[in-house]
Amino acid sequence: MQCPGQDTRYWKPGAIYEAPCTRCGQPVEFFKDESTRKCRSCGQTMVNPKMDFGCAAYCQHAQQCLGQLSPELLAQRKELLKDRVAIEMKRYFRQDFKRIGHATKVARHAEQIGRTEKGDLMVILCAAYLHDIGIHEAERKYNSTAARYQEEEGPPIAREILTRLGAGEEVIEEVCDIIGHHHHPRPEETVNFKAVYDADLIVNLQEEKVGQEKLAAVIATSFLTSSGRKLAEEALLKDAGKTS
Repeated sequence: MQCPGQDTRYWKPGAIYEAPCTRCGQPVEFFKDESTRKCRSCGQTMVNPKMDFGCAAYCQHAQQCLGQLSPELLAQRKELLKDRVAIEMKRYFRQDFKRIGHATKVARHAEQIGRTEKGDLMVILCAAYLHDIGIHEAERKYNSTAARYQEEEGPPIAREILTRLGAGEEVIEEVCDIIGHHHHPRPEETVNFKAVYDADLIVNLQEEKVGQEKLAAVIATSFLTSSGRKLAEEALLKDAGKTS
């Protein structure tokens, strides 16, 4: 069955329209479900300026629905997925503002580290938002927030959320793998894991209010990326210096 949004039987007036070419200014005709079209006058490929990608930005069936997805749509799809994951994390934790705040700060640092280290920001941010998603189940089952219980309980919850949001299987597998050992690095790790690990370490050190001497030692030996270490020095040693 075709999605009603793409079925021309349900289209209303205005579903076909023109937009000026961004290069030559000549009118380019678009159907509302076309993500791109080439200008007949100069050959410029234009992104549909009125298209509301809506569910296509995250639906796992979008490619069958719209055909070959454009690079612009793929980029928007990734952006929307991580934003929806952030929303689902907040819904899951409800009034637990401590965990929401922690995950949000980890995601912010992870994005900065991941961008510098050239990781996959969609995987990094999804894993960062969901890295502690098993903590409530750990408390319920074991009356403990120990790392090993979080790592055990987190992946099934993360998988359900990501599957419901239409994430690809490769993304789901990598995110769940990161969550499943996010406190325990292996001898060889991906850039994506390292970005989440370093970001989580920064936030944990901030929340524990570790003294400056111990901070310096941890920063020198415990970070997995050079950009994570640099960010820690900027964020933690500066803060420690203000409070000493």
